[in-house]
Amino acid sequence: MNRYVVLYLAPQSVAERFAQATPAEAAKGIRMWADWGTRLGPALLDPGKPLGNARRITPTETTETSSEVIGMSILQATSMDEALKLVDNHHHLHWADQCEIVVLEEQPIPELQQ
Repeated sequence: MNRYVVLYLAPQSVAERFAQATPAEAAKGIRMWADWGTRLGPALLDPGKPLGNARRITPTETTETSSEVIGMSILQATSMDEALKLVDNHHHLHWADQCEIVVLEEQPIPELQQ
């Protein structure tokens, strides 16, 4: 099985909207995540969490930065095609027109494998 990092991208307005959600709206969002996790079962290795407080690090400095990456999850699947099916029509894609999902496959480092 391969591991896949799922990044959830959205404009800052979506993150701000989440921060101002009513308890009922927040509960509805949590239910959507829980239902998705239940459907994936053991394929969902880590449901992840929201991300924020981004910093950009260069050889000369560290600065605050904006980022459209607002969350992440980790999946396991036998192929990229299977991983993509796990996020097909994901509820994140319906929060705003600009919402996107990026799926990255973890790559082995042969020199570090035993």
